[in-house]
Amino acid sequence: MTSSNTDCHYCLQSLRGRKYALREENAYCVSCYDSLFANPCEECKQPIECDSKDLAYKGRHWHERCFKCTKCRRSLVEKPFAAKDELLLCTECYSDEYSSKCFHCQKTIMPGSRKMEFKGSSWHESCFVCQYCRQPLGTKPLITKDNENYCVPCFEKQFAHHCYSCKKVITSGGVTYHDQPWHKECFVCAGCKTQLSGQRFISKDEYPYCVDCFSKLYAKKCAACKKPITALGGPKFISFEERQWHGECFNCAKCSVSLVGQGFLTRQDDVLCHECGSA
Repeated sequence: MTSSNTDCHYCLQSLRGRKYALREENAYCVSCYDSLFANPCEECKQPIECDSKDLAYKGRHWHERCFKCTKCRRSLVEKPFAAKDELLLCTECYSDEYSSKCFHCQKTIMPGSRKMEFKGSSWHESCFVCQYCRQPLGTKPLITKDNENYCVPCFEKQFAHHCYSCKKVITSGGVTYHDQPWHKECFVCAGCKTQLSGQRFISKDEYPYCVDCFSKLYAKKCAACKKPITALGGPKFISFEERQWHGECFNCAKCSVSLVGQGFLTRQDDVLCHECGSA
């Protein structure tokens, strides 16, 4: 501004015909104004005169000519920029130095663009999609297979097993029986419906049974103790004329000596050693 009728508020010299600057309604000659109020430039450390543009960022000031990227020295005037450790960088230099790389395309995720975080990796929002239907996953539930991400419906269509019993998708765990997948809660005894996952069971006509049910329904009874004879009770049993015994139960009815591997005689329903049978 040029004055015609006032004096400098500081040095009191006439401002008539001279340039001056106003501050809080007071007029100052250029020299006084610069010495009193001009901000020092962060780059060149010289005062930013009143006839120069003062660019400010977070309480710091620069000449327009000094407002440049610290790394490539290109002007940042009216351009997007980022700050790191109080250094100003253009978006390209900042990305090269500090920005994340997209896990999918390996390109830089530029500052200000939206990125997705998943399992410690970063993704462009446009790259974070279902591998099958290519729809954005965003924050939807997803399943990862072979480093590829799938929305739940697509994963079930492509990879999931269906339970042999209820026909529904097995999303985790499961049991394989006769080469067929089952939910753990669906794999139950055909007799009492007790869950068999992690338990001993016996197969009969392609159906699984708990030991108790199988014994009640199918196991032969020992002629001596009347208890079921199962493979789980021991590997040896004796069969004679449509009767069976546990190996430990096949004893002489009179003296109780074991008859396993020995000759024996029968008397009505009893089995006897030769000595007791001949007496």
